[in-house]
Amino acid sequence: MTSGARPLWRGRALAVLGILLCAFSLRSAVASLSPLIDRVAADFPLSSAVAGLIGTLPPVCFAVFGLLTPTLERRLGLERLTIVALTAIAAGLLLRGLVGESTGLLLATALVFAGVGMGNILLPPLVKQYFPDRIGVMMTVYTTAMAISTFVPPLLAVPMADAAGWRFSLSVWAVFAVAGLIPWLLMVARSVPSRSSIEDAREHRDGTSQRDAGDLTHAASDSPDLAVTGPIATAPANRRLFARLARIPLVWALSITFGTSSTMAYVAFAWLPAIMIDVAGVDAAVAGLLLSLFGFIGLPASLLVPVLVVRYQATRPLFLVGALGGVAGVIGLLLAPLPSLIWLWVVLFGLVGVLFPLSLVLISIRSRTAESAVLLSSFVQSAGYMVAAVFPVLFGVLHDATGGWTVPLLVIAAVLLAAIPTGMMAGRRRTIEDEWERRHGRW
Repeated sequence: MTSGARPLWRGRALAVLGILLCAFSLRSAVASLSPLIDRVAADFPLSSAVAGLIGTLPPVCFAVFGLLTPTLERRLGLERLTIVALTAIAAGLLLRGLVGESTGLLLATALVFAGVGMGNILLPPLVKQYFPDRIGVMMTVYTTAMAISTFVPPLLAVPMADAAGWRFSLSVWAVFAVAGLIPWLLMVARSVPSRSSIEDAREHRDGTSQRDAGDLTHAASDSPDLAVTGPIATAPANRRLFARLARIPLVWALSITFGTSSTMAYVAFAWLPAIMIDVAGVDAAVAGLLLSLFGFIGLPASLLVPVLVVRYQATRPLFLVGALGGVAGVIGLLLAPLPSLIWLWVVLFGLVGVLFPLSLVLISIRSRTAESAVLLSSFVQSAGYMVAAVFPVLFGVLHDATGGWTVPLLVIAAVLLAAIPTGMMAGRRRTIEDEWERRHGRW
């Protein structure tokens, strides 16, 4: 936190609420369906192919719309595109509760995940734009909201379905997306800056140092005239800068860090209950609780990690805790899968949850401006979700090919160990602009 930090709510309460509600909507939209698939299938036929597609939609949509987001942001601006993303999430959630056949369910779910894919990319730049003096605090706020919305919907989905039906249970989460629209609509409706004022601000920002760029962003969030940023970079400049990212090793280190986090999460949500049943001999109810425990570990991580990174530069120790903790959990599952110890192994494996908030806060602090944060967020998250889309399928293929879980689990441990060097690289206290200028000259 900088010495010039001001109270979080002063002059930007709408941004706090908008970011918080958007963050909650991203995960609740994903986590609310899987516990109810059996209820849905009881009402209308749901083929294995459609169920499989629904399972693979999240990382695929996140990767695709992550790549499209910078182009859409150039046309609409951060705030307006956030409105589009939340509208897609709300509409998709409502439609998901109204559909009467499997194709409709698939299309509504795709609409939800398209909005989530855009929201994933937009949140780090929004934090950068409105809270350059409070990045650690705001990253804590929004990653905590995401952590809560990961384990709460699965806990409430079935009781709500019992009380009011599965359609209500699926649709009710649209309330948070609709509520999230209100702050952004109010900010857009306030006052739109003239084109010349945007250009003047951009020219000034491009000629300043990293501190000056942060101060300008800070000032923009204070001023009613610059409350809505509009498109923050020209199309040719954005394309040129996006192409440069692939030539910066730090960007690939951040992408691998995020990809490792996403891979562990999607492998766990896809396969951890089955592993618990087969390896530890627990029943399905206990396996579900163990999966919830895995997700719950992300809550304290979300509370602590952003502040530890921003205030104490603890990136490397935190990465080691996540990676080596995950490896220890895997080894425990392989060597001592006893019912009395299985909770410990899941907690240790759950430490990979440290990597998610770590990756998100690095996107914000490893870029100088909101413009570059949009591009970096798009590149890192799209690359990471492409990896995450492959590994759950690969995990299942390895299980079928070997007839057990030993080889798949060893592969996961190997991925965590292989990611350690890139985690150390991501811990360098440099921005992507610094890296480019050191190697190639002016950014």
